[in-house]
Amino acid sequence: MKISAFDIRPGNILEYEKGLWRVLKTDFVKPGKGGAFVQVEMKNIETGTKSNTRFRSGETMEKAVVEPRTMQYLYTDATGYVFMDNENFEQLILSEDLLEGQTGYLLPNTEIQVNLHNERPIGVELPPVVILEVREAEPSIKGQTATGSYKSAQMETGITVMVPQFVNAGEKIRVNTVDGSYIDRA
Repeated sequence: MKISAFDIRPGNILEYEKGLWRVLKTDFVKPGKGGAFVQVEMKNIETGTKSNTRFRSGETMEKAVVEPRTMQYLYTDATGYVFMDNENFEQLILSEDLLEGQTGYLLPNTEIQVNLHNERPIGVELPPVVILEVREAEPSIKGQTATGSYKSAQMETGITVMVPQFVNAGEKIRVNTVDGSYIDRA
């Protein structure tokens, strides 16, 4: 399936230069002179190498044919992250490097979309928002609530999220899985 350079989003899998590449970041650039382009940071799924590539506005890319399968995240052990297929109840183990940067949003019994290319797992798509519990948060400073200041808070999964001053340990918050930002209290 062909997609325009402007339709490339983080998480997309592209067939580029005889390989499968996962899009990590995209940046639309409109310089003062010349045509607009999209700067794309990608990682090769097979080799793990990263590439920064520019695609002009008129270019189209081949989006890889990916079979999405809904699975439930069960647990982590020494072999990797264990998922269960919701249809046939088979278990699939994914390595940490395949889940690069996404493990901090995985909670047991969460439904996740696992993408398969030719029956081989190539990555997961997280829900856009997850609810996490704040494990540790710096104490709020009296009088700081009027300003838009943020403090760091450690979530139950181990990731750190910048939260407003009024958020305390033990509270549940909604976190954006695309950029790891605080949305609101849950």
